[in-house]
Amino acid sequence: MFLLQINWDPIKFLDLGFFKLHFYSVMWIVAFVLGFAITKRIYKNEGESDESLDSLFIYSVLGIMLGARLGHVIFYQPELITEDFFSIFLPFKFKGGFEFTGFQGLASHGAAIAMIISMYLYNKKVLKKTVLWILDRVVIPVALGAVFVRLGNFINSEIIGDFTGTNYGVVFKQLGETAPRHPAQLYEAFFYIFVFLILFFTYWKTKKSEQQGFLFGLFLVLLWTVRFFVEYVKVSQGGFLEETLGVFSTGQWLSIPFVIIGLYFMFIYKPKNKLN
Repeated sequence: MFLLQINWDPIKFLDLGFFKLHFYSVMWIVAFVLGFAITKRIYKNEGESDESLDSLFIYSVLGIMLGARLGHVIFYQPELITEDFFSIFLPFKFKGGFEFTGFQGLASHGAAIAMIISMYLYNKKVLKKTVLWILDRVVIPVALGAVFVRLGNFINSEIIGDFTGTNYGVVFKQLGETAPRHPAQLYEAFFYIFVFLILFFTYWKTKKSEQQGFLFGLFLVLLWTVRFFVEYVKVSQGGFLEETLGVFSTGQWLSIPFVIIGLYFMFIYKPKNKLN
């Protein structure tokens, strides 16, 4: 027994007889509930109504979940489009026999793109301010939510790291392994805590929240920089960008544009219209 080696063999769900409660799904629920509570505090500070907050929750849940799923399919598993189309949108597998799988295969890059689109629609239909106003605020709970999503990945023994080649690391027993790997999910979760704290502090304790696009840009730079570097110790998930461009993983290639966009909003972007 090595002090720095953890044998990881968790229970992934509770069998309630008529239903299996997957802890991964519980982590998503926790993420949305905490996100709602934080956003409620922010909306109260901004003088926004509870009705607009309720609408934001609906747009966020639908947008992020749909985008995360589509992002995974497009970037990492496009064969599902022709081989098992309905499994893209439903928590079931149909190919090779009907099976309840839960919602598996969710990509954070797809979630990020969908979040921007859903916030655009939310602002246009409900808030009627600027899309950057809502993005500057919603990224705070999103950063915290990312922590729990990665904890869910750890529970599921998915998105694992490379073998450490030492006594340090996590042995994922449910994968039938005996050698320790980097707990890449925990690395990300740990650093995302600091992403959240930096955004939270910047909003409440500085005047940067008054600079349209700054918090949104800061979120993009911090979160996707973490993602870029953690990818170096992750097992490759493949994807068309890695296969065609090489050098970096698909996750790294997809992170680079987000960082560049973030830097633009932090240091270059000038709003055309001032908020009242």
